[in-house]
Amino acid sequence: MRTACLAILCVLAGCAGGAPVAQTPGLDIARAALASGSPDIALRITQERLVTAPDDVSALLLQGEADTLLGDRLAAEAAFRRVLILRPGSVDARMGLGRLELVDGPTQAELLFLEVLAERPRDPVALNDLGIAQDLQGHHSQAQTSYRKALGISPNMQAPLVNLALSLALTGQAAEARSLLAPLARSGSASPRLQTDFNLVSQMAGQPPPADGLLAPSAPHPPPFIPATEAPVPLTSGEPAAAPDTAR
Repeated sequence: MRTACLAILCVLAGCAGGAPVAQTPGLDIARAALASGSPDIALRITQERLVTAPDDVSALLLQGEADTLLGDRLAAEAAFRRVLILRPGSVDARMGLGRLELVDGPTQAELLFLEVLAERPRDPVALNDLGIAQDLQGHHSQAQTSYRKALGISPNMQAPLVNLALSLALTGQAAEARSLLAPLARSGSASPRLQTDFNLVSQMAGQPPPADGLLAPSAPHPPPFIPATEAPVPLTSGEPAAAPDTAR
C-alpha cells in the first residue's frame, strides 16, 4: 500500500524532475487512491474535478465513496443523492446509500440492495451487503441464503464466506461455522480480524483456538455479529463510475 500511495503522490506532484504539473489528476488516480486506502487523496481529486464539472456522475460517485471511508456520512449521502437526481437509475448510488444505512437503518438498506439486485441479480457484492442488512435485522436464515447465493456466483469471495460463518454461529451452528473459517484462518495470510472471528466462532463451538499463538486475537472479541464488508474500493458498475469489487 505504501508503494501505491507514493506512486499516487508522485503523479499528484508531477514527479518528472521538473516543476509540479498544474493539471488536475484524472479520476483514474482517484480510483487508485481509493483502492490503496487513501480516500483523502481521492476526495481532493474529485473535489477539484467537480469545481469545473459539478454534474460529473463518476466524480460524484467517487466523492461519495471517499466521504464514506472518511466518516463524513452527510457529505457522502449528498453526493449519492445528487447522482440519483442526475441519473435516477444509478445502481451504484443506491449501493452507496445502502451501505450508509447499514448501521442505523438496516431495513432501508435492505430495500436499497433489493433495488440493486433487481437490476443486477448476479452481483455478489450486492448479495453480500443484502445479507448483512438481513443479519442486522435478525433475519439470519434469509441472510445465509444471500451469502450462499453470493458464493455460488463468486466462490473465492471471502466476505460472504466469513459473514455466512458468523451468521451460522449465531443460529447455533458454530461447528459448521468453524469448519468454514478454519482453512482461511490457517492459510498463513489471515488478517487479524479473521483470526479474531475464528477464535470467537471456535469458542462458541466449544473448541478453544490453538494455544500456539497462531490465531491469538489481536483485539477484544467483537460483538456476536460484525459484518464483513468488502475492502473499501469503488463499486462494480456498468456506469462510468468507480472501479470494481470489494474484498475483505
